[in-house]
Amino acid sequence: MRAVSDPHVDLATTIERQRRRLTDDRDRALAAEITLGTLRWRAALDHVIAWAGHRRIAAFDPDVLDLLRLSAYQLLHLDRVPASAVVNDAVDLCKREGKASASGAVNAILRHISRERRHLPMPEEGDQLDYLAIAMSHPRWLASRWLDRLGFDTALQWVRFNNQQAPLMLRANRIRTSRDHLARELEAAGVTTTPARYAADGLVVTGGNPLTTPLSSSGHFVAQDESSQLVAAFAGVRAGETVLDACAAPGGKTSQMAADLGPGGRLVAADVRPRRIRLLAQTLRATGAHSVHIVSADLAAGTPFGPIFDCVLVDAPCSGLATLRRDPDVKWRRFESDLATFAIRQGRMLSSAAAVVRPGGRLVYSTCSTEPEENEQVIASFLASCPDFSLEDPRNSEAELPPGVMDCLDETGCLRPTPHQHGLEGFFAARLREQKSGRT
Repeated sequence: MRAVSDPHVDLATTIERQRRRLTDDRDRALAAEITLGTLRWRAALDHVIAWAGHRRIAAFDPDVLDLLRLSAYQLLHLDRVPASAVVNDAVDLCKREGKASASGAVNAILRHISRERRHLPMPEEGDQLDYLAIAMSHPRWLASRWLDRLGFDTALQWVRFNNQQAPLMLRANRIRTSRDHLARELEAAGVTTTPARYAADGLVVTGGNPLTTPLSSSGHFVAQDESSQLVAAFAGVRAGETVLDACAAPGGKTSQMAADLGPGGRLVAADVRPRRIRLLAQTLRATGAHSVHIVSADLAAGTPFGPIFDCVLVDAPCSGLATLRRDPDVKWRRFESDLATFAIRQGRMLSSAAAVVRPGGRLVYSTCSTEPEENEQVIASFLASCPDFSLEDPRNSEAELPPGVMDCLDETGCLRPTPHQHGLEGFFAARLREQKSGRT
């Protein structure tokens, strides 16, 4: 848990490092479940720990608090390990980590929680903000925003969605196979799937683990969230176009657009950090997207190109607040003040990308954020400063998008899947068209 708090390490990497230390697959699965579950329910766990310990949560030693959270999660949400063993293990770990003076309090708090697990003091739904923030374990600032903007019923659906375990979603790599053929290959390998509801190439894994089969190294699929697949499809890349993926790593959307382009198109994939570029190159090699040209470029500082691209995708770095179901640690890493900081950089990147769109071309902006500051407000600010562009509703375009994409458009033509309407992460994307008369 302490490693998860490191802002320079992502959750998936941290969990994988810990899993490598375990030899039993069941223990690996349990370790991941405890970590994710503790992060998912952290606010509710803190509320119970503070109640049982008769002190403010800030008064606990950070290491002892993490130990209490992990143990309380097991007591309240799991039944694989007996309660007595959970408590005893916590006391032993407390002593082993040099916190022997706190072992008595750890023992007392966890036993109190275990005894009273059916009668814990939690806010009721009538206390709407407390219920969303504490009982449903979301940052109070975010719960307050959603409550004001969405209303209680929709906000409740969003937080419940975030507290569910996300299924593994695959995208069939059309450079090598089709969705139906991949489904048959996976079934032969003991993995059952069902077609995604909206993404044309998506498969939801319902049984087995495709990542442990020989198919995992075949390049026939990419593990990619359904909303992410919709963003790449929303870009509307067509055969023969010249395309720039300006923030390309880790390469899921890049390889998806490469399949749409076919052999006659040109696709440039850019990123700035060396590690991200290596990850991008690895994805493109695995998927067979050989015609993609990788460049190192910081979009926030400008690009080395002229206005030559039919389509530019800016999948901008953002708060990640739409990914809380898969990345519950993001809830506790972000603050409301971060939104303005992200928006400034996003606006700068969007303006830089606009300079390389050819006359009549399109600029696609996307985030994995739910918040207006990073989405429609960035678009509004950009349009006010760049009159050569206008917001395009794909429903009015000659080039039809896949039905699943069209089903997730909002009233303005922006891509906006939501937990309560579509059962998907709340990504955002907008298409901006460069007016043919605006620039030569």
